[in-house]
Amino acid sequence: MKTEEMLKRVDHTQLKAYATWEDIQKLCGEALEYHTASVCVPPTYVKRIHDTYGDKINICTVVGFPLGYSVTEAKAAEVRKALEDGCSEIDMVVNISDVKNGLYDKVEQEIRTLKEICGTHILKVIVETCYLTEEEKKAMCAAVTNAGADYIKTSTGFGTGGATREDVELFRKYIGPGVKIKAAGGVSTLEDLEMFIELGCDRIGTSRAVGLCKGEAGQGY
Repeated sequence: MKTEEMLKRVDHTQLKAYATWEDIQKLCGEALEYHTASVCVPPTYVKRIHDTYGDKINICTVVGFPLGYSVTEAKAAEVRKALEDGCSEIDMVVNISDVKNGLYDKVEQEIRTLKEICGTHILKVIVETCYLTEEEKKAMCAAVTNAGADYIKTSTGFGTGGATREDVELFRKYIGPGVKIKAAGGVSTLEDLEMFIELGCDRIGTSRAVGLCKGEAGQGY
């Protein structure tokens, strides 16, 4: 697969706690040059990016990130503010504690609430697969599908593990027909990018993709 085709599926990511405006400008410049699907950035930078680049860049941000255990009302406020600031896509983290406690209906309702706020804007749901059993992953596929979210996403990149072939294959089997898949966390080679796309992922979250396509190596999300 051509690298430019892969990059069209990449959410070019910079979510480090110490990300500076200089880092964000570099990310946005690369996104414009290489035509990535979006930039995925901390909420604090959404308005500044929108004010600087306007509609030239598709902005994605994170909600309840990275641990997921914010209350629904706090996540809802984050979503409203991000959309007001010019964000087009939201990557939310489920309440992993609720998942581990078997409160699947509560998790589903939270996703539904945030999707209602998002409206036509894309909502991706991070389930953080590294912490879940197979049955919990299946339950999250059902919750994401039933709540009407647009994507199920494997990982934050800040947990104990990232995207795996096995998890993407499980998602493909158990999500509904209207749900797409985003792989994120530990996508570190061009072979990884190609593999996840061939497995059926519509989006890949990584900070490494542009550098890899330029022949650079390095650590990232």
